[in-house]
Amino acid sequence: MAYDLLELGGDDWRPRPLQQRRAALEHLLHGLAAAPASPAAGLLRLSPRLPLDSWQQLEPLRRMAAGAAAEGLMLKALGSPYLAGRRRGHWWKHKRDPYTLDAVLLYAQAGSGRRANLYTDYTFGLWSGSDLVSFAKAYSGLDDSEITALDRWIRSHTTERFGPVRAVQPLQVFELAFEGLQRSTRHKSGIAVRFPRIRRWRRDKPAPEADTLEAALALLEPQP
Repeated sequence: MAYDLLELGGDDWRPRPLQQRRAALEHLLHGLAAAPASPAAGLLRLSPRLPLDSWQQLEPLRRMAAGAAAEGLMLKALGSPYLAGRRRGHWWKHKRDPYTLDAVLLYAQAGSGRRANLYTDYTFGLWSGSDLVSFAKAYSGLDDSEITALDRWIRSHTTERFGPVRAVQPLQVFELAFEGLQRSTRHKSGIAVRFPRIRRWRRDKPAPEADTLEAALALLEPQP
């Protein structure tokens, strides 16, 4: 998928406005499509441009992102140069709302740096029948007081140790937020989770009421 044109004919096009770069990119790809003998023919697709005439159209377009297996929209000023790094002002990523599932804490491992003495790396599971299956790992989302309280709980509710990893009693439920799911043969659950993080500690929810693997499978995104 081609989004931008940074160089053409040996010239650096990054300082040029996006409108010029995009027009040159479209001309280049149309030329490739018209030359079937070219080794690049059929290998590149031009990223779609979505019409936006008013801000009222923005939310309906953002809601279309899930169907395209995309994280959201990229809004780019037509006069913007191509800047390296996370520069702000010209481009804006408008992400769709994350997916959420309630999962059960299964394993914990000590963190690094200033949190090396605290259990801050967590593995969560979902129900598959009467069993809990590992679903995702998350390392962020709790504040310092919650991390300290959970560390104490983990130490007093450990059931097994596997080197640096502790298995805990499956009692604590956490709401996880994530950007999407895809099928994966590398994971026991059959699912790879994109950008998982802890949204909140569900102290109000007992473990048997956590979500199921079936609920996660229902959220699987179509392949683009």
